[in-house]
Amino acid sequence: MREMTYSEVKQEILRRAGKVNPFERVKREDVEEVLGRLTSLDADAWGKEWGRVAARYEALAAELEKKSDKTAGENYYLAYEYFRIGRYPVPSSSEKMNCYHGAMRNYLKAGRTFDAPVERVEIPFEGKKVVGYLQVPRGATKPPVVMHWGGVDGWKEDSRGQSEALHRLGLATFTIDMPGTGENPLLGHEPNAERTFSAAIDHLETRGDIDGRRVAVMGRSFGGYWAAKLAYVEATRLKGAVNWGAGLHYTFQPEWLRPALTETASQYLMGPASLLDSRSYIFRAKSLEEVLEIAPRLSLVTQGLIDKPSAPLLFVNGKHDDQHPVADIYLAMEHGSPKEARIFADGGHMGRVPGQKNDEALKVATNWLKRRLTEN
Repeated sequence: MREMTYSEVKQEILRRAGKVNPFERVKREDVEEVLGRLTSLDADAWGKEWGRVAARYEALAAELEKKSDKTAGENYYLAYEYFRIGRYPVPSSSEKMNCYHGAMRNYLKAGRTFDAPVERVEIPFEGKKVVGYLQVPRGATKPPVVMHWGGVDGWKEDSRGQSEALHRLGLATFTIDMPGTGENPLLGHEPNAERTFSAAIDHLETRGDIDGRRVAVMGRSFGGYWAAKLAYVEATRLKGAVNWGAGLHYTFQPEWLRPALTETASQYLMGPASLLDSRSYIFRAKSLEEVLEIAPRLSLVTQGLIDKPSAPLLFVNGKHDDQHPVADIYLAMEHGSPKEARIFADGGHMGRVPGQKNDEALKVATNWLKRRLTEN
């Protein structure tokens, strides 16, 4: 298995600092400080060092808050960002788990100051709870809502950029964790795990501050799979669904998945070995072979959904994605209801071109959702 060296990861982090996920909103001098202390990719060391910087910003924010200083929110958000990096890609050690809890804590503190304030919503679910963050743009009256989520490493706290793009279009947002990640009560391979999303839709329909009859969904990276599945399962309740960067059948087959998790995954921060850690986490699998045994169960072909009617469904991805094959888009378009797609000829995973922002793909997805939620 190809594992990136710490030296290689360090150079990639410096390239991404201030520009590319998960480092797009942090300060380069802080990144250089952490990298100056880290000597390996050991999970606990990683969490501890990023958490040290995060704790410094959290303490500063608390002092500023006591003085009613308006910059407290900005510092809570910086604390969140460093805690987020500390648990990245998944909280696979005690120090990384501490960072995950720190990220949630500081995101909520910062979220009170956002233009569209963050409301934590807890929905009873089979003796547990489904948790999400609702944001309604100030001044909006019962706007439509987009429920959206990330993939194996981008959790509900990590969706600010996408939410703000939707808020600028006058849409409310509800961010949630996909099965196997964050606070979702089900693992990624549990039968019908999409019912956690359905429970959220049930809740959104009851609210008076949004229009729960106009709901669409968007999943990014692996999360796009769940958006596609919901397009079938919730065909009558959804106005639209965007699968931004995921497959639905070939992507789960061993002949694709084995090389993706051992050799390719060129755009993944720490290489394919780290992507395997992330994919394993959503199943709580202990090995590559266990992941390869579990994954085919997720296929929408195997589950008998691909020929069924669906809500309007848009696929967005890059032609050269080496995490999820673009062939799955063509497969979906050959079955069931007509679909739409935007494939970026020079793009890799999620349509990204190395060294460039992915603004065009975001614009394609959000404008499509706006049209689907406001037409008629």
